[in-house]
Amino acid sequence: ESQVGLGEVTVVGVKSSQFKSTKTGASTNISNEQLTLMPSISRSISSIAQLSPYTNGMSIAGGDGRSTNFTVDGSNFNNNFGLSSNLPGGGTPISLDAIEEIQVVVAPFDVRQTNFIGGGINAITKSGTNTFKGTAYTYFTNQDLRGNHIDTVDFGDRDKESTNIYGITLGGPIIKNKLFFFVNGEYEVSPQQVVTWRPSEDGVANTDLMLSRTSISDMEKVRKHLIDNYDYDPGSYTDYPANESNKKMLARLDWNINQANKLTLRYNYTINQAWNETNGNSTDAGFRNRSMNRISQHSMAFSNSLYSMENIVNSVSLDLNSRISEKVSNQFLATYTAMKDGRGSSSDPFPFIDIMNGYDNNGNHILEPYMSAGYELFTWNNGVKNNILNVIDNATMYLGSHKVTAGVSFEHQMANNSYIRNGTGYYRYASLDDFLNQRAPTDFALTYGWDGEANPAAEVAFNQLGVYVQDEWNLAKNFSLTYGLRGDYLKYVDNIIRNNAIYELDFGDKKIDTGSWPTPKVQLSPRVGFTWDVMGDQTLKIRGGSGVFMGRLPLVFFTNMPTNSGMVQGSYAAVTTYNSDGSVKEADPILSSLAGKMITDVDEMISKLGLPTTITPEQGVLPRDINGIDPDFKMPQVWKSSFAIDYKVPVSFPMTVTLEGIYTKNINGVMLKNYNLMESDSTWERFEGPDDRYIYPANADYTYTSRNAYMLANSDEGWGAIGNITITAEPVDNLSIIASYTKTESKEISGMPGSNAASAYNGLLEVNGPHMPWLQRSQYVVPDRAIAALSYKIPYLKAHMATTISLFYTGYSTNGYSYSYTNDMNYDGYATDLIYIPEAKGDIKFVSTADEDAFFKFMEQDKYLSSHKGEYAEAYAVRAPWVHQLDLRFVQDFKVKVGSTTNTLQVTLDFLNFGNLINSTWGVSKNMYDANNGQILKYEGKDDNNVPTFSMVKNDDGDYLSQSFSTYYNYNQCWFLQLGLRYIFN
Repeated sequence: ESQVGLGEVTVVGVKSSQFKSTKTGASTNISNEQLTLMPSISRSISSIAQLSPYTNGMSIAGGDGRSTNFTVDGSNFNNNFGLSSNLPGGGTPISLDAIEEIQVVVAPFDVRQTNFIGGGINAITKSGTNTFKGTAYTYFTNQDLRGNHIDTVDFGDRDKESTNIYGITLGGPIIKNKLFFFVNGEYEVSPQQVVTWRPSEDGVANTDLMLSRTSISDMEKVRKHLIDNYDYDPGSYTDYPANESNKKMLARLDWNINQANKLTLRYNYTINQAWNETNGNSTDAGFRNRSMNRISQHSMAFSNSLYSMENIVNSVSLDLNSRISEKVSNQFLATYTAMKDGRGSSSDPFPFIDIMNGYDNNGNHILEPYMSAGYELFTWNNGVKNNILNVIDNATMYLGSHKVTAGVSFEHQMANNSYIRNGTGYYRYASLDDFLNQRAPTDFALTYGWDGEANPAAEVAFNQLGVYVQDEWNLAKNFSLTYGLRGDYLKYVDNIIRNNAIYELDFGDKKIDTGSWPTPKVQLSPRVGFTWDVMGDQTLKIRGGSGVFMGRLPLVFFTNMPTNSGMVQGSYAAVTTYNSDGSVKEADPILSSLAGKMITDVDEMISKLGLPTTITPEQGVLPRDINGIDPDFKMPQVWKSSFAIDYKVPVSFPMTVTLEGIYTKNINGVMLKNYNLMESDSTWERFEGPDDRYIYPANADYTYTSRNAYMLANSDEGWGAIGNITITAEPVDNLSIIASYTKTESKEISGMPGSNAASAYNGLLEVNGPHMPWLQRSQYVVPDRAIAALSYKIPYLKAHMATTISLFYTGYSTNGYSYSYTNDMNYDGYATDLIYIPEAKGDIKFVSTADEDAFFKFMEQDKYLSSHKGEYAEAYAVRAPWVHQLDLRFVQDFKVKVGSTTNTLQVTLDFLNFGNLINSTWGVSKNMYDANNGQILKYEGKDDNNVPTFSMVKNDDGDYLSQSFSTYYNYNQCWFLQLGLRYIFN
């Protein structure tokens, strides 16, 4: 939330930070100078946030990046739906040139800050002043401005690629001392070659020339047939859309209404668009050839069957700061953000068509793709919408040594997810001849909304009311205490229908109601923080605090419930199944009725097939899997405590050493339970030997056989601890140095790895399976991270020119891996079982002495395995070797005299992984690809006494795995260079 003070009305161009200069808990303020000197090619928020010792991408303090709260002028700019940790708008919702400063918070004990668990990132946009200022800038990079080899491995010919960025900023007075404006516009374009395959003239594939076996003449026949019979143009087969583009615009007005009132209005818009190939081979048909794609040497698709990903952000904020009296001020902040991530198509609405490669000499189906046309089968109305309205009012009163703030906040948030596979209808034909002669299709599929809803979507909406009060009390000249209490009341909007077939299931006296959201409840967040200037001269400060923080869970885990309830949309498929030789095993009788001219209107399809068009709770049927939410579910909550010492070293130049520690304890963590699995009891068998994990019985399911019933629930297990030392110094003029080392540990029941309940549950690596989770290391934690930043500016020629060199170093272990079996050991149906690490040969049984010897040889070269003998492996505990990356930014300024003003022409070079340019082995990470990503043992079964047997995994050459980590050879690990040119005028 904004910390803007009114101050004086006159604005001359020098701006002070809008973030509080004093702090109690862990936070990092990044100034505009630091922001502009940070090496970056992506120009993303996450690349700048690296200056905080607690960040790794969008992850803060070992938390899930999806739970990081990112605000711009108080507006919510989060990827709230949570399909990935990328920010909205394609990952860069706002230009860096529109931002004045950034703050990264981990444990701020100000009760006004909320909605995060790991941490938050707050950005303040630029504003105009009494001086007209502006910039015009461009950045460029292409395939020749990057490395192309690591050590002795050369990556060969470089595919053509480039990125061009063009932007402007302009700010100044509309009415001096009264009304100011600031605008920014930025356009980024990256020409892409999405489709490199082309149809052949002779119908013979040539992979060297990227020619498909699909012939030009056949594609022309299909195109003509579709135009003549259906008035549908499938598009080109030689020219495909390709460019990836990003457009950003921001406008801000600052109005000094009078001495007592200041109003700020900001609007920004971002649209990101990228084109993609037609889905490779997914289908609801009776046969799926995973090895042959729709666009490949085997098959081609028309241009209108491609799809675009479009990410759109619209945001507006209004901030009114008022001084009511000498002792009372008020801030009113209203923001609205609308985000839309969806698929687009250049096609008119039309069924998607797959044409297969005909029949063999025996009349059997070849079952290979040959050609595709129509509206891409997963694109129709496929998208996520997320709208957020925030209204905040803070009143501040100065009462002697007390600064009391009382406030109220209201948030309405809505997210809906529409996923309509085969939404325009799907037809598959056995051959080109069958299609052209309008014979019956071999497969048909359709998804449609109930009650005629054209855009069926699973939706979650809630209202959250927050009330809080806080006192900043200066107990003494050198000691301040901040304490406050926040209460948040969250109520979901009831807009879902119960499926009675699910509700009537009995999971051991437990029910799942897919027609109800969790009950409304109040969650309290008390906090206290202090700052003690020990000597009274700012040379030694001790600060810290403790309090509760409430965050958010990606909303996709809420929409899972209505999405999978069967009450949002109906699906239908008529398929043909085949024997191994391609002969027909069984064909749905309805398919013969679809011979003749294709039905292209969805309503006509529904009518022709006699499909139901309405749904009631009584008509619900059991879906493949069930998703529910515990009625008592609460948003995530943690208790954080921090303690820090800031010491100004008594030397001749500014130098500060900070020691900081943070401890976090889960209050309401998040996990998934499978209600359809029974709890273990004394009747369950265990394996015999040092590894005595449970063996799931065949009847472990309740009556809902071989299905899953995922329940979103809370857990209070889990903790995190962080220790940090940071040194800042300015030894000489124009030289600034920051060096920091951070140690982090975090344990949790589940990091919710995935974008839906099934993937989050199935992805848990455990000894006894995801049904019996243990406390394990967080998958997001980076245990050790060192950073250093150096910036040195050298002015010369009477300051007509200046050279600035900025270096940023980061050293850390890139990934955490887990040692697990390749298959399911405990018979729970999931191949996510962590291995037991034997102490010595003979502890566990191998299929051969050679396998046993190979495993122990592997173990001795592995630091983790050799130091954890006799234990179960822990998830994500095997850390990759450190990687050391050095980035560089070179800035050359030329002063240009224009009339009475002095402007600046600036040339910039941004090097990512600059060390790799010096030595191609530097800045290169290692991974476990050659060690089968940690799956080093295979469970081979058990004997009558439940003694398990294992084998050591071999690589593709038939050799036993022998090395944990190996170099990851990919040109993305090489150095990258971006050129920049900027003109700054006053």
